[in-house]
Amino acid sequence: MINTNISLHYSFIGKLDNRNETTGGTLGPEKVVFLVICSFIVLENMIVLIAIWKNHKFHNRMYFFIGNLALCDLLAGVAYTVNLLMSGERTLHLSPVEWFIREGSMFVALGASIFSLLAIAIERHLTMIKMRPYDANKNYRVFLLIGTCWLIAIALGALPILGWNCLGNLPDCSTILPLYTKKYVAFCISIFMALLLAISVLYARIYILVKSSSRKVTKHSNSERSMALLRTVSIVVGVFIACWTPIFILLLTDVACKPRQCSILLKADWFIALAVMNSGMNPIIYTLASREMRRAFFGLVCGCFMKDQEPKPNGDASRSKLSSSQSQKPAEEQDESPKINVTHTSKQEPVSSHGGEC
Repeated sequence: MINTNISLHYSFIGKLDNRNETTGGTLGPEKVVFLVICSFIVLENMIVLIAIWKNHKFHNRMYFFIGNLALCDLLAGVAYTVNLLMSGERTLHLSPVEWFIREGSMFVALGASIFSLLAIAIERHLTMIKMRPYDANKNYRVFLLIGTCWLIAIALGALPILGWNCLGNLPDCSTILPLYTKKYVAFCISIFMALLLAISVLYARIYILVKSSSRKVTKHSNSERSMALLRTVSIVVGVFIACWTPIFILLLTDVACKPRQCSILLKADWFIALAVMNSGMNPIIYTLASREMRRAFFGLVCGCFMKDQEPKPNGDASRSKLSSSQSQKPAEEQDESPKINVTHTSKQEPVSSHGGEC
């Protein structure tokens, strides 16, 4: 049964004008592409979480933040998948509470992802200032900051269902999110843009601190470290801005435009998909940029694909062959193998000296 309240809001902003031209409940090519992207986002972030969980070497402060970011991005992919499957013609059959949960879950997941990016920037900045080794006894601060990120994100996403919406006030409704008031959209955009500015400032300060400290060592060290950090910071901030700025601008346009005046607002799905793409880029930027994490990541992927393809060793013959090959290894390689062993296999199993790459 079609919900008259939701139908009224969608009709008021013009989203039902071309409803008859759509293909009913079937998935269009755009949705299929978006679903494939979401599956990739969920898969890669799940691999990152498994790699961090299985390797005790990653059980420290920074990797806790990276794991939380991967969890946020994984949930963002899941939430967007559910959003796609419940959109289109199914939208009109939702109750207002179900609609708020559908859209609010996206706000929570994406908001938690942005707050996690800020938490990582804060942690890196504090590490550069204090220049102290990792203290495992202060993990409670890490989990307190992570919990705060989730608490703020959940509170932000729950505001509309708690009453800050435009039900009964159609002129104040957003075009992109027809049951959200424009004031709430403007409030969220202000917070997200402030976070973007804070992340950019923190990474700029990190670069300045590293550049000034490396200048005290040697000019050669200064050049190499400064350029390497500049590339990393440029990728981090550049990808974040490239993915999020279009949807920010579109939402600001939504706040300024009156209903049915800006046709670009009816094409918001592409802008939202681009913002979700940032959740797929984060694992590449924040984990694969680390040599140890890259080894663990590819070691886990290769282990999953080759687990059923490799023949089982033939008893004593394989053991003798293995022991002879291990005796020929240099001391450095034997010491390094357990460090890059993601799956914690026994010492009798051979581990690639190339860091688990296929």
